[in-house]
Amino acid sequence: MAANPLVLGSRSPRRSELLQAAGIPFVVRVADIDETPRPAESPREYVLRLAEEKARAVPTGPDEFVLTADTTVVLDGRILGKPADTADAARMLAGLSGNRHDVITGVCLMRGGRRLSLAAASTAVWFDPMTDDEIAEYAASGEPLDKAGAYAIQGTASRWISRIDGSYSNVVGLPVALVYRLLGESGWSR
Repeated sequence: MAANPLVLGSRSPRRSELLQAAGIPFVVRVADIDETPRPAESPREYVLRLAEEKARAVPTGPDEFVLTADTTVVLDGRILGKPADTADAARMLAGLSGNRHDVITGVCLMRGGRRLSLAAASTAVWFDPMTDDEIAEYAASGEPLDKAGAYAIQGTASRWISRIDGSYSNVVGLPVALVYRLLGESGWSR
């Protein structure tokens, strides 16, 4: 266990896998919050607000560090959250097909109820054109249903992603290099 325990405030298996792969020890503890975007809230403001609200909602002790994140996909200035169903996933994928979009993750680090860091990472992603049949098949696969923007870069959708500019792990759901830097700046130690 870490000398200063790190609590990951996320039930995302992808975030857990990314931290494990980076050799960062943690425990998982989550709290649910309302993730509805506010009127006129920019995508960056949205993910930063949610990351901080999640951090404040996670139960922690006075010496524990809590790390939370929220990731969204942004196409033409619009937030693409998790699809409601297969038809919604297909609609999102049709919009992404042949286009560039951004993936933005807000990251919050707190200790003892005090915010230590609040930062965002953004990665540009280019999708190759998808046929209607490819969109329908991928949407029906189930993979898009619990993913912001209706795709997983580390999964089947990698077939259509021709380029990214920025952090790959950010697109998966956690900008690991940013997190590691913020942990170091905060005084957290393993």
